[in-house]
Amino acid sequence: MPLEPLLPLFHRLNREHFEGSLTQGNQPLVAVRWSDGRLRRTAGLYRRGVSVAPPLGREIVLSRPLLGPLPREATESTLCHEMIHAWVDLVLKSNESHGPNFLARMQAINADQDRFEVSVRHRFPVPQQPPRWIAICPRCGRRTPYRRRMKQAACRQCCNQHHGGRWHPSCLLGYVPAQEDS
Repeated sequence: MPLEPLLPLFHRLNREHFEGSLTQGNQPLVAVRWSDGRLRRTAGLYRRGVSVAPPLGREIVLSRPLLGPLPREATESTLCHEMIHAWVDLVLKSNESHGPNFLARMQAINADQDRFEVSVRHRFPVPQQPPRWIAICPRCGRRTPYRRRMKQAACRQCCNQHHGGRWHPSCLLGYVPAQEDS
């Protein structure tokens, strides 16, 4: 199934749920696009910065691999979720992730319509990948799977038990490739 153009959907959701506040005239204040195929673990994201979508500096990106095969409601829900992030940032000028402003707008949108439901966490099927690394605590020997190595990560249980909850180098995790651990 071909992907739906996002700009008309953005304009409709902006009129219905954001009082047109995410546009200036007819121009969106944020770029909206489908991912190039690399966004595979999250359904969408809102980001900003000087190098993001010049000259706007802000964009909403939706995952082509995750949302492409799903019903239209999944795209609407995800786009609306990311538009709430943009609204909190651009209109309210607040620096929060899923804080009180986000939650209030999400609840208002869900109460106002029944085509889709906006949620804090999307529950779309994400293909599971086996872990690439096994982290091993040098103190207790606990083994934990990780997708990537984390610098300066320590065993929380050992830090809590032996160092009053503070990070300590004696609990620094070591990593071995998951294949070697079998």
